[in-house]
Amino acid sequence: MSLTFIKITPEKLNLQECVHFVEDATCGGIVTFIGTVRNDTEGKAVSKLDFSTYKPMAIKEMELIANAALQHFDIHKIAMHHAEGLLQIGEIPVIIAVSAKHRKAAFLACEFAIDSLKKTVPIWKKEHFEDGEVWVNAHP
Repeated sequence: MSLTFIKITPEKLNLQECVHFVEDATCGGIVTFIGTVRNDTEGKAVSKLDFSTYKPMAIKEMELIANAALQHFDIHKIAMHHAEGLLQIGEIPVIIAVSAKHRKAAFLACEFAIDSLKKTVPIWKKEHFEDGEVWVNAHP
């Protein structure tokens, strides 16, 4: 039985798929993080985002993060899914779901996972504006 479910896909992400994977009768809490494409960045109107990745390395790094979360927090399972390709305003580029016996561990692990993903996983985004586009440095 796998305790992690890592996926990078051009398909629309499915929150229920992540929640279903982490569900367990021994767990009293499931925490999810859902990232959505917002319509502005630093006061400039964004029309869409384009996500690009070096998939083999990104999957490996996401697996390392998920396994670190399992080691450092008292959690049961974790799912980390990220979209690739063009996403419109309101669409979902990232979902993280974590289950644990108690909610605090699930919250902490979920926060650790999204923070680590943003810092270390080779996924880049291009922001599209009315007057052009710019690649955003994923790892400041």
